Amino acid sequence: MSPYPRRNYYRGPRTRINERIRAREVRVIGPDGNQVGVMSSQEAVALAKRYGVDLVEIASTAKPPVCRIVDYGKYQYEQSKKQKEQKKHQHSNKLKEVQLSPVIDPHDYGYKLDRAKQFLSEDMKVKVSLRFKGRQMAHTEVGFEVVKNFINDIESFAQPDSRPKLVGRAINFVLSPLPKNKRAKYEGKGGEKQLEEDEGTETTSVDGEENQKSSNQEEAPRKKPVKQGSARAFTNSVLEDIDL
Repeated sequence: MSPYPRRNYYRGPRTRINERIRAREVRVIGPDGNQVGVMSSQEAVALAKRYGVDLVEIASTAKPPVCRIVDYGKYQYEQSKKQKEQKKHQHSNKLKEVQLSPVIDPHDYGYKLDRAKQFLSEDMKVKVSLRFKGRQMAHTEVGFEVVKNFINDIESFAQPDSRPKLVGRAINFVLSPLPKNKRAKYEGKGGEKQLEEDEGTETTSVDGEENQKSSNQEEAPRKKPVKQGSARAFTNSVLEDIDL
């Protein structure tokens, strides 16, 4: 027995074509998509060669196995397209979650709103949950107000599947994305322009006249106040008494 473990080279089921089909009898589907009937695998391969294409086994577990008369390269292309479409649907079935708070900061609220818009623009559903802590349960209307504002701010991207409900200590609801032709375009965060401020310049008004003072201008150094009774104060008083 070999001391090394055996490697697994299995790469999934392989599609059998033509003479590689092992079944004695197969159910054949013609090149036009219509069913031809049940015949031996040799007769089916001969029929496929008359059309100048291949005999491809598409359902090996069926009894008898189902084979299709089609060009194998075309069949592989169709299968790859189907797999891509399935991946898109799997991506759209993902559910993301956004958590809110009844006392959420405006900056955090904007960030959570932007993240939800990003998920919805990628055809994902978003679960929104607002949790209450401690005595916040005495004012659930505040949480419902936050949820209402959130739904209004995101109505151009999604609509809730049902009305928000209070379950335990949290308000939960799910947002489903609108169709692409009705959905707003997501442009990402930072769409608002920030006003440029002149740094180092401050404006003061004296008697109706505006004077600009540059912060780069050197100011006279301010003298620190001398505490009474300190050694420095004593030295200063002695120097004042000396007439130089």
